[in-house]
Amino acid sequence: MRSIQRRLSLGLVSVLLIVGLLLAQSSLWLFDRSLRGYLQTTLQDETQTLLGAVVRGPNGLQLDERRLSAAYKRPYSGLYFRIDLSEQSWRSRSLWDRELHTVEAEGLKDALGDGPQGQQWLVYRADYQRYGQPIVIHVARDYRPILDSFSQVQKVILGLGVSALVLILLLQRLIVSRALRPLEQVRRQLLQLQQGQRSQLDQQVPLELEPLVAQINHLLAHTEDTLKRSRNALGNLGHALKTPLAVLVSLATREELKQLPQLRESLNSQLQQIEQRIARELGRARLAGEALPGAHFDCASELPELFSTLTMIHGNHLQLEWQAEPGLRLPWDREDLLELLGNLLDNACKWADSQVQLHICKVTAGYQLTIDDDGPGIDVTLRDEVLSRGSRLDEQVAGHGLGLGIVRDIVDAWGGSLQLAESPLDGLRVTVSLPLKRT
Repeated sequence: MRSIQRRLSLGLVSVLLIVGLLLAQSSLWLFDRSLRGYLQTTLQDETQTLLGAVVRGPNGLQLDERRLSAAYKRPYSGLYFRIDLSEQSWRSRSLWDRELHTVEAEGLKDALGDGPQGQQWLVYRADYQRYGQPIVIHVARDYRPILDSFSQVQKVILGLGVSALVLILLLQRLIVSRALRPLEQVRRQLLQLQQGQRSQLDQQVPLELEPLVAQINHLLAHTEDTLKRSRNALGNLGHALKTPLAVLVSLATREELKQLPQLRESLNSQLQQIEQRIARELGRARLAGEALPGAHFDCASELPELFSTLTMIHGNHLQLEWQAEPGLRLPWDREDLLELLGNLLDNACKWADSQVQLHICKVTAGYQLTIDDDGPGIDVTLRDEVLSRGSRLDEQVAGHGLGLGIVRDIVDAWGGSLQLAESPLDGLRVTVSLPLKRT
């Protein structure tokens, strides 16, 4: 959601900046054009006033200074003129020692001219005929104060624009946050689904999200139902195969086969292999792998009940302890983890003298489950043999019924590892390392 808000904010800022700059520059340009048009009319009126100041005199045409504005007599006043006749010319005293250069075309000059003391001149030229003589009049006005005013206006517009932009961004953030709040709620619920804190999404969502939420809930329900039916079917298959196998085993022990010891031994061996293979494959097939949402293993709620059951089975002479981080949830199927821990803890209780400990923690690479007991342990030379693919300790060491087959299958299905070592309690330590759940 934050990335969406960030992209929307950046997009809005870009659009507002571009539009704002275009509007500001366009407005100033239009205002400048309008003002120059107004000043052109004013300068044109000035040329006509100057034309009226050209009168006949004793020595021909002369300039009547009484009709001139006082600004033309004050040096660098900001208003200047130049009158050119065929044989003579006049210039205002306000020019002082500067020249007002002539313009080739009649009308207002587009470019500003350089004047004294940093002035910028707006120059207008008018051509007249008076007393039978051509008269060219140039009038210039200082445009610098207006440019300074434009600069001040630009600063004010910039300040107002920045303030408006900040206000719009705050309002936009508030509006977008409210508009995206349902999406943020759905995102949190999806995270809760992933963490196993809920089994489905709330259906109280905006109209646009209802199809998505309904489809996700339907998919979750369908997946969970399919898994349950698959497990039930595998369980039924297992029970269905046990009876024929038991009958075959019973037939293999009949008196008629005692006279054929080799056939009897071969038949028993094959039946045992079939029974073990079926049990192993059924155990593998029923593994759920990564848990469905809502089916995660909550240590705080599951372990007390599991240890209570172990106490009832093995008696109160054992000191059973477990330790896990507060609120720790393992992202795998609850039933599979109960079978894994139940198998390992049950074997630990069988061989322990007085003490069994379970420690579950989250590490950098994933999760680590450690089970310690103070029993006889397993000889170092036999540990690798126990963990080798397809072997079981109870098949190789008489009377040691450890049975790691289903445990190894579960750990392999999750991409984890299983290690046997000497426990600080002088018994066996079984360490199960499970990688982080893939997302």
